[in-house]
Amino acid sequence: MDYSLYRWTALTRYPGDPALPIDKNFDEQQIRPWATGRKNWLFAGTLIAGQRAAAIMSLIQTAKLNDRDPYAYLHDLLKRLPTQRARDLADLLPYRWATSSSH
Repeated sequence: MDYSLYRWTALTRYPGDPALPIDKNFDEQQIRPWATGRKNWLFAGTLIAGQRAAAIMSLIQTAKLNDRDPYAYLHDLLKRLPTQRARDLADLLPYRWATSSSH
């Protein structure tokens, strides 16, 4: 009871807004692969290496969330990136990649 009463505001917000999920299982499943390896990533070497690893992980997760094969996406991205014009870089983002993957 104490738990429920202490979090009453959050508990009563869910029924009033249908866009809110009843639990956070989806979010937890999305971060599980990264949480599992977090001790390994403590030793990325440098701050810049850690930031680069985070950027790649973000691309992989964004590709998954947009129903893209992460391997195929990154393979195509790394092939095309050196010749891509700077103004067209947004076309390489995972949510737009399907329309430009015919290259």
